[in-house]
Amino acid sequence: MDIIVPTLFDAVLSDIVFPHDTISKKQAEQLFLFFKQHKLFNWKNSHNGCEGKADAVCVLLDEWNIPNYKAWVFGGAYLKDHIGGLKQNWNYHVAAVIPVQEDGKIAYYVIDPSTADSLQLMEEWATAITQLPHSYHCIRQSHWYIFPIKKISTTKWNTRNKQNRKWMIHCLKDINGLTGTGKARLSFNKASIKKIVLAFEHIKKEKPF
Repeated sequence: MDIIVPTLFDAVLSDIVFPHDTISKKQAEQLFLFFKQHKLFNWKNSHNGCEGKADAVCVLLDEWNIPNYKAWVFGGAYLKDHIGGLKQNWNYHVAAVIPVQEDGKIAYYVIDPSTADSLQLMEEWATAITQLPHSYHCIRQSHWYIFPIKKISTTKWNTRNKQNRKWMIHCLKDINGLTGTGKARLSFNKASIKKIVLAFEHIKKEKPF
C-alpha cells in the first residue's frame, strides 16, 4: 500500500543556502510565545494578511539579528494546475521560519500562531495546512514579500519596499488595503494606523532574549 505524502518540498522555488547562524530550540520557543501573546498581532484573523504578519515577524527578527526565512505552502491546484488544496480554502500561506541547531543538525521551525499553538517543523506545518494532497512547500529568504500574480517562478518575486511596508502595517490592523472595502477602511482608520506604526517601532525594543 502506497503512503500518500500530503506535502512535497519544492527545491526549485526555494532559494536559501546553508545558514551560518542558528539559535537554540529554547530561544525559538521564547520567540514563538512572544509573538503569540503580543497584542500587536491578531492571529485569530487567519483569513487576512499572512504576508504582512510573516513579514512583520521577519522584520523584527532582522532588527534583533536573529536568522530568519519564510516558509511558503501552495495548494497543488493553485501552483501546478492539478489536484491538491489547503485548508480554509487558502491558495497559499506563508509564515516566518527560524533555523535551529538540534541534535547536531539544522531544523527549520515555523512561527505561525494562526495555525498552531507551538513551534512546528516546516514539513509538519505544511502538512497540517494541507486539506487535499498535494501541497508544495518551499523556504525562501525573508526579504521576499510576495510572488508574481500570473506565474510563480524562482525569480521576480517582489522584495520589501515602501508600498508593501504599508501593506504590512495595514495587515497588523486587519485591513486588506488592496480591496475596495479595505481602501474604504483605510480612510476611516488613519489615526489608528499611525498608532500601529508607533507600536511596531516600539516592539523593536522588546527583544525576548
